[in-house]
Parts: sequence; C-alpha cells; structure tokens
Amino acid sequence: MTELTELTAVRLLDGYRKGEWSPVEAARAVLERAEAVQPEVNAFVRLTAEEALEQARESEERWRRGEPRGLLDGVPVTVKDILLQRGAPTLRGSRAVDPAGRWDEDAPSVARLREHGAVFIGKTTTPEFGWKGVTDSPLSGITRNPCDPSRTAGGSSGGSAAAVALGAGPLSLGTDGGGSVRIPASFCGIFALKPTYGRVPLYPASAFGTLAHVGPMTRDAADAALLMDVIGHPDSRDWSALSAPAGPYTEGLAGGVRGLRVAYSPSLGGQVAVQPAVARAVRRAVERLAELGAYVTETDPDLTDPVEAFHTLWFSGAARVTQHLGPHQRELLDPGLREICARGARYSALEYLAAVDVRMDLGRRMGRFHDTYDLLVTPTMPLTAFEAGAEVPKGSGHRRWTGWTPFTYPFNMTQQPAASVPVGADADGLPIGLQLVAARHRDDLVLRAAHALYGARVASAGGVRPSGS
Repeated sequence: MTELTELTAVRLLDGYRKGEWSPVEAARAVLERAEAVQPEVNAFVRLTAEEALEQARESEERWRRGEPRGLLDGVPVTVKDILLQRGAPTLRGSRAVDPAGRWDEDAPSVARLREHGAVFIGKTTTPEFGWKGVTDSPLSGITRNPCDPSRTAGGSSGGSAAAVALGAGPLSLGTDGGGSVRIPASFCGIFALKPTYGRVPLYPASAFGTLAHVGPMTRDAADAALLMDVIGHPDSRDWSALSAPAGPYTEGLAGGVRGLRVAYSPSLGGQVAVQPAVARAVRRAVERLAELGAYVTETDPDLTDPVEAFHTLWFSGAARVTQHLGPHQRELLDPGLREICARGARYSALEYLAAVDVRMDLGRRMGRFHDTYDLLVTPTMPLTAFEAGAEVPKGSGHRRWTGWTPFTYPFNMTQQPAASVPVGADADGLPIGLQLVAARHRDDLVLRAAHALYGARVASAGGVRPSGS
C-alpha cells in the first residue's frame, strides 16, 4: 500500500487526478503522522485537525467534479508560526505575545496557499521571533532532529523542517533571515530555498528588514518549484515585492546543468573549518555536477566574513521587534534574545549605516562574481546536527549561532537565492546539505541545478519514519 505521508506534493496531485487516493485520505494520514511524531520531536505549536479535514472534504468534492482549485488543491501544508494565518494565533515562539486577538488576516504566502486549495495541517515551531539558528523557545520548548532526537533540528524554521522530513505534510512555509530555512534543511535532510529577496512577499514587514525572506521547505526541488509558482507573486501589502516571474518555475526544471559555469568553494578560501564527512559528501555531489555537463572550477568568491556587520543589522532588528514590550514581558523572553536586544539597542545610526555599507559592498562583489559564474556551490553547514537545546555546539568556543553558520547569512545580506540540497549523511546517519547560490533573480537556476541532483540520485527525497513505525 502507498504510504501517503511519504509522497511529494507532485505525486499526491497526480494521484488525485487519477483517483488513486483522495485529499481526505491524505489529510488523515498526515494528521496521524503529525500526532505520532509530536511527542518526541515537537515540531508543532498547534495542529488544526478539524479545519484541515473540512478543507480536505471541500477539496475532495472539487476533484470529484473535475474542478480542482489552483495548483495545490488538497495538498497538506504547514506554516511556520512567524507567518500570519487566519483563524490561528501567531505567537512567534513568545510568551510575550497575547494569543487573544482577532487573527483575521493571512500573510501573503499563506493567502496564496489558501487560494490554491491547500489543506492547512498546523503551525510549526520557531525560536522566539525567529532570532537564532536552532529551534527552542520559552513558549514551546525544544524541537528535535527527526534523525536523532538528541540532536537539534536547526532553526529558526526547525519545526517546518522536522515536519516535512517526517511526512507531516510535504510542503511547509519557512522564513530565513540568516539561514533559517537552509540550516534546518541541512540538519534534517530536506530541500529548502531562500528565494531572491522580494520574490515572495512578506507582510507584516519584518523588523529584521530586508534580511528576511519567506521560502519553501519541501521533499525535493520539484515540489519547491511548484510551491514557488503559487507564492512567488506580488502582493500590494509588500511595497518591496518583485513583479511576477517571467514564467512558471516548474517549466524550467528540466534544463539540467550542462554548460553552466559552477564555482565550488569548499571553505570560502579556508575561512571555514568543515567536518571531513561534510566536505566529502559535498565534493562528491560537485563531481556529479561536472559529470552532468557543468563546467566546475574550484575557486572562492571575493568575500571576508561579514559577521560583525550582520550582527549590527540582526541585533538591531531584534531590539526593534521587542521595543514595545514592558518590563514584565521582557522577563518572559529567551535570555539569549534579551542579551542581543540589549546590544542591538546600543548601536548608533552611524554604526547601522556602516553595516549597510558592508552589505552593499558584499552585494557588489557577489554581483561581479556571478558575471563569471552562474552558480556558487558550498556546504550548507560546516557540521552536522549537534545537541538539542544548545545555541552553539558544546566546546566549539562560539558565542552566538552565527559562529557555526558562516555559509548562510552572507547571502541574506546580498539578497541572493540560495538553497540547501541533501547530499548524504555522516557516520551517525545525520544529514549533510549542499548549498547552491545564484545571482539575484536567478532562482530558476538554483531550482534547475537542485532538480538535476535529484534526478541523478545524488539528492534524495526520502523522509524519516517516526519511532516504532
């Protein structure tokens, strides 16, 4: 019997068309899986079973009439609890947010899912206000890795990554301000794309400004392209949103990588210490790109670690997002968040603008780099998942989460599209991710190259079964 929880969205939709299964069957299977994994992994803030089954029944009737609505009719989806979803409190991982509210508006990406008939399974966990690269919060506790619950799922979209990996819905919406879809995708063995800034509209505007992206978290690149065809369109509430793409991302997937100019940077010029198992897995995948016809050159982009400038921008955003809180509410915050907020509040306008200058220069250098190379390939993460509940790996000497994420946050500063593709595992079975980066507005190239890796079986769309299954 087909395990509906193990199917991609593309395959589910094909089954609906052929009458092999129904949206109600899929929703029930996904809800059952979500309930089974929640006690051990803690991927959800809340499940919305009653609403999901009603949406699935309505979808099933549309399919019965031969009148499906949109591109995702009947597909189970989850949404990170940073994004507004009508009828469900968006608590953002914080005890300082009052759940009693109107909650009567969808974020743009959520609204597009609803218009296309998606079935909303639940809201996924996040660290408080999405502030760090692991997922634990005073509100919902620790989200654990589906491959090893003693390890972190990564963050800040860790609940979404764990849900997709475990079959609790093939599609999820995450957010990424410094690696927050790519970090957990790498740790949990799924695909995630941080699109070009503005490609997926965001409302309300993030306090982290133009570092913050909304992106798909999926079982493979084809599902991500399908989801981008739904959410990658402008919304009048986001003045920085880009115009509609030239055509569907799904139509460009089959182009392959033959003739593409690929730069492979194993360690950003020796700036990053990469675990040997990670380095080997990424190199093997790069060699496969060459076998598929890409012109691969081992070289490094012209950049030095912009972490201090990133901290200025990021910590200032954290201070802004909590600025309205009173003393009692501040006492409820994650202590690490309180610490960076205090630091962020001390930056001057001139210091902030100096960080913007660093960002602009980084963007210029990467723009010139992509005059020569279509794609940059790096590891997504220099390491595999470490112990759950810690912001940094034990004994690493790092002070903040940015110390172990040097491959991700630079490309939030440059607003480029970047994806994590699962390309193997270490000796403990912990997933390893490869990062693909392209010039701004070339999301299609990132998706195309990722799809080629899946087609060559370098990347796998396999999920993780819950304990005891």
